[in-house]
Amino acid sequence: MKPIIGRAASALLSPAKLKQFDVTVRCNPCKRFIDPPEAYSTNATLRAGPEIDTSSHALELLDELSNWDVVSASALLGRYARSHCHDEVIRLFSRVLASYIRPNEFTFGTAIHSSIVLGDVRVGKQLHACAMKMGLHSIVFVGSAVLDAYAKLSTLDEARRAFEDTREPNVVSYTTMISGYLKKGSFDDALSLFENMPEKNVVSWNAVICGHSQAGHSEEAVNLFIRMLREGFMPNESSFPCALTASANIAALGIGRSFHGFAIKCLGKFNVFVANSLISFYARCGSMEESLLVFDKLAEKNPVSCNAVICGFAQNGDAKEAINFFETMRTMGFEPNSVSYLGLLWACNHAGLVDEGYSYFNKGRLENPTMLKPEHYACMVDLFSRCGRFEEAEEFLNDLPFDPGVGFWKALLGGCQIHSNLELGELAAKKILALDPKDVSSYIMISNAHSAAGRWQSVSILRKEMREKGLTRVPGCSWIEMKNKNNVFVTGDSNHIQKGDIYMVLRTFLKHVKETEASSLENEFLS
Repeated sequence: MKPIIGRAASALLSPAKLKQFDVTVRCNPCKRFIDPPEAYSTNATLRAGPEIDTSSHALELLDELSNWDVVSASALLGRYARSHCHDEVIRLFSRVLASYIRPNEFTFGTAIHSSIVLGDVRVGKQLHACAMKMGLHSIVFVGSAVLDAYAKLSTLDEARRAFEDTREPNVVSYTTMISGYLKKGSFDDALSLFENMPEKNVVSWNAVICGHSQAGHSEEAVNLFIRMLREGFMPNESSFPCALTASANIAALGIGRSFHGFAIKCLGKFNVFVANSLISFYARCGSMEESLLVFDKLAEKNPVSCNAVICGFAQNGDAKEAINFFETMRTMGFEPNSVSYLGLLWACNHAGLVDEGYSYFNKGRLENPTMLKPEHYACMVDLFSRCGRFEEAEEFLNDLPFDPGVGFWKALLGGCQIHSNLELGELAAKKILALDPKDVSSYIMISNAHSAAGRWQSVSILRKEMREKGLTRVPGCSWIEMKNKNNVFVTGDSNHIQKGDIYMVLRTFLKHVKETEASSLENEFLS
């Protein structure tokens, strides 16, 4: 029977031969003619074979075996998983159980991972129950996989129970649980568990830093990254994008520059992901010169790099440069994508270039209708509304290929507030509150519009309605970086140690603005 193994192994190792196999999974009874040495050869072949789109050839091989075991099954499950055939992983796992083969921790780990990729919590729970019956659920490899499934697909309580059931949880278990807490917004629990970890590594640090950054807790993310450096952990190429994004969120240009310098020292020649994060960071902090410098030095540019520059110009109000770079992107051989067009429309919006923006919108729609997302349509509504072209805005809203969400009506309401179009603004506000009755900003915007028109009774009614619904305005917050230290200011803040000096400067500034405005009006009148 050895020639059969030889032929099967030869076929398995030859990519040209692999495609000749039928993709149908055969479940016919195994023939009993191969002894353990041949089975061992099969297991080695299953583990060592090249990655392909389907593993049906491996099932052909298993069907020749009478004594395929958990090692063969685990090897084949791994092949399926690496080939992204996750449905087949679950099917094969069922076949393993039906063949009275006892799965081990690696078999379970692979199957549970596939249930996560498929987003099927029901299958994940069944696998967990099966592991519990076999007494394998407390093994760290299985426990970490179960924990990951519950953290991503179910509730924190189930994830926490899986973590507590895991015998001697390792750094992977802790990191998975911390990531689960952060994704669900349980920041205190995440930090508490992080502080109590018996052993930390760069992956666990990245998890807690990126979790805070992605949730908008940018100052905490920056402080955690600095603490990681102080405690002697060496960041990797996954660390810097999160730290730079957090720095950009609070406009910490000086701190971000120091992170850039450390990335050069630590990584040497860093990858395109770090470079793109730097391009975006400098652009968002208003330093387009440094952003372009990083872009020009980047050896391997990609569409993400170009989009970062386009969006940077847009954010800094330089529509002309954004449009020029959009065209340059094509000459570089990159086709603009959804993000490219959104950045371009954003630039036209900031500059009030309605006709140019609408022209590019229609161009994108003609090139690839599926490329334009609701965000692109909302940007056009905002552009029409900001420029006071309300008839076009209403017509555009009526012609949408989908029902407009809250963002569309907010864009219209914002334009109405700018141009004192109270009637249309009230219509937009009603639409918003019908979709989201607890939207505080809509109440504030329409209240301000009534206030500007002197309709104090309407203002009183709106504020009373807000109180009855328990709605309160979240105060605005700003950051100013001085000498690499961030100063945070909240609307009406009186807690800053230098509040006296700050308010004195503000009063002087406001006085100067009013005098300049009065002088400008006087000159205009005299001319």
